[in-house]
Amino acid sequence: MAGSPVAGELPHGTTIVAVVHERGVVLAGDRRATAGSVISKRDVDKVFRGDEFSAVAVAGTLGLALDFASSLQVELEHYEKMEGRPLSLMGKANRLAALIRGNLGAAMQGLVVVPLFAGYDQDSGTGRIFSYDPTGGPTEERGFHTIGSGSVFAKGALKKLYTENMPVDQAVLCCVQALYDAADDDSATGGPDVARRIYPVAVTVTDEGFRRVPEAEMAEIAQRVVEGRMSSPDGPVASLSD
Repeated sequence: MAGSPVAGELPHGTTIVAVVHERGVVLAGDRRATAGSVISKRDVDKVFRGDEFSAVAVAGTLGLALDFASSLQVELEHYEKMEGRPLSLMGKANRLAALIRGNLGAAMQGLVVVPLFAGYDQDSGTGRIFSYDPTGGPTEERGFHTIGSGSVFAKGALKKLYTENMPVDQAVLCCVQALYDAADDDSATGGPDVARRIYPVAVTVTDEGFRRVPEAEMAEIAQRVVEGRMSSPDGPVASLSD
């Protein structure tokens, strides 16, 4: 079935990255939205709180994607109020899968939404990442994952920079480096915009719960990355020792 010609002209969110670290998981996204070949927004927030121990980030048709994030928040809050306890992390991932499956008709018309779900599993004491296909099928990813138009470039950076059990601050820096690499090669992904003071959004989910990295902190990290690229445009090189 051919997609709607209108779909390509609607605002679309782009690149999202997730990294498991020693205390949980980091989820981060660039700020750009595009409509065809035009930058429609420069400061979109694509990373959201799911509940106290989870987060969701969205790529794809922006209006629907933001609605997905809001609907998941409401469903998780409703379940906890009705049952007196939160869903397991796998249960939360499955609820998001059902929302995606309900959008299949629109996806077949080109209105695709591709979320990335991550959280801290209180049962296992680890961070976990779940990706989805347009039919809602959830897949657990190991270590790190990326979605969106710049994902192939971001994943290449993460393969180079990621290490198991990395500290939280290093995981956030790793995500910003990956988003920078994505923006360097993908026109739909926005890099740190120092002139406008627009920086990536990052959240961490640990045993202490959900935390959005403050904008001032993200500005410092982004500035560090930009300054590093002045002397090394292709970014840091992973060590080959040990």
